[in-house]
Amino acid sequence: MITNKALNMYGNYYTVPNAVLALGLSPGAIAVYNYLSFRECRKRGDKDQYTCHPSMATIGDAIGRSARSVRGYVDELVETGLILTEPTKVMTADGMRWNGNLKYTLLDPQRAVDLYHERQCARNDAKLEAGVRKKRKAMEKAEKKRERKQKPYDEYVAERSAHAPEKLPF
Repeated sequence: MITNKALNMYGNYYTVPNAVLALGLSPGAIAVYNYLSFRECRKRGDKDQYTCHPSMATIGDAIGRSARSVRGYVDELVETGLILTEPTKVMTADGMRWNGNLKYTLLDPQRAVDLYHERQCARNDAKLEAGVRKKRKAMEKAEKKRERKQKPYDEYVAERSAHAPEKLPF
């Protein structure tokens, strides 16, 4: 039998779009995205909706990776277009200003999918263009080869004998 306590436990969840898994991300980047989805502010109308700002070390502890690895995964997510990062500043009690944690904003995954498809199309176009250039070069080479046909023996002998004999140096 499921109690009210168990219902509350199962009621606290977050969703991750299927598109995130189709973008060819590394497992670490997917883990970071999941953690940021878990930590994001979900209050409707809040100016900080879809944002969070955990430290790299906190994310690393949560997913079992180092802060340095997390930095690489965050860069991968930014490049993919799933998140946006902004630096923050912190004012201490004694008036000192320090750099704070990054502020992560989770973007619309559909934009990232569209960007991914655009990049795939550009990559395919570049491959196609390279193939066309290669084929064109092979055709030019074959054309040159056809132009350099060997002369018949009679023409060759006549051409060679028409020249004056070389003078020997001695």
